[in-house]
Amino acid sequence: MNDIYEHCKLCPRKCGADRSVAAGFCGEGNKIRIARAALHKWEEPPVCTGNGSGAVFFSGCSLRCCYCQNYEISHLGKGYEISEKQLGEIMLRLQDEGACNINLVSAAHFVPSVIGALDRVKGRLSIPVMYNSSGYESPETLDMLNGYIDIYLPDLKYHSSELSERYSGAADYFEVASEAVIRMARQVGKPVLDENSAMKRGVIVRHLVLPSHRDDSAAIMDFLGRSFAKDDIFLSVMRQYTPVFKSGDYKEINRRLTSFEYDRVLDAAEKYGFRWFIQEKASADEAFIPQFFGEDPTAL
Repeated sequence: MNDIYEHCKLCPRKCGADRSVAAGFCGEGNKIRIARAALHKWEEPPVCTGNGSGAVFFSGCSLRCCYCQNYEISHLGKGYEISEKQLGEIMLRLQDEGACNINLVSAAHFVPSVIGALDRVKGRLSIPVMYNSSGYESPETLDMLNGYIDIYLPDLKYHSSELSERYSGAADYFEVASEAVIRMARQVGKPVLDENSAMKRGVIVRHLVLPSHRDDSAAIMDFLGRSFAKDDIFLSVMRQYTPVFKSGDYKEINRRLTSFEYDRVLDAAEKYGFRWFIQEKASADEAFIPQFFGEDPTAL
């Protein structure tokens, strides 16, 4: 499966790079690189029970938004190389530490290697595997993941192609991501919780409300309401936007969200009856951004 990297079309960019010799659009070659692997307590309640989610943050990204809070790894290349065997061992370690799931954060450009790692730990990994995604996913890559992923945690960032081109260089974002979210829901079915309210299967669609663009957010809510029954998915409406990295190049988003803007988006979502999660205003703080490493911290 790793020969896929030699003419890479794993993401919707379909750059065709030979990642065995040069980086693709994602900024990565054919070797897995991560920047953090640890228990993480800042996800939505049903996927962050007990000791937290076992988050593995992958270096590189196929979307690379100008306001990405994880810009150190998505844009600037921070991270360290590991093997498929080591990735499998990391998953088992996180399970031993009490993680409620394995949380694969922005792993699209390493999917063949992720599958290889999951095959290595088959039968020993007893907690759900969660795919934490920008939503900008190709159908072929999602089909590769069918049967490996229990929980999908995709973003649905934009409805407007003008906004997605301006902030993420991807005019086709909504066309691609809306189909991806539907495909994810078909794969894993309706949300299933255990007796402790921990999520075992299903989809949580995330939407980060951007300053100055509450109408676009309302259009996202309307799409979800038309596309899904109220028990088909969970919904997370996030207010954690913090102007970092290149946000200063765009005056309209170079500020935090107002309560008025966030509440208007909640009004647009409420009528569809989804089980949802909302955030307090204090979540818009750089203190919630994880610490990332340029080399394996366990080897220091």
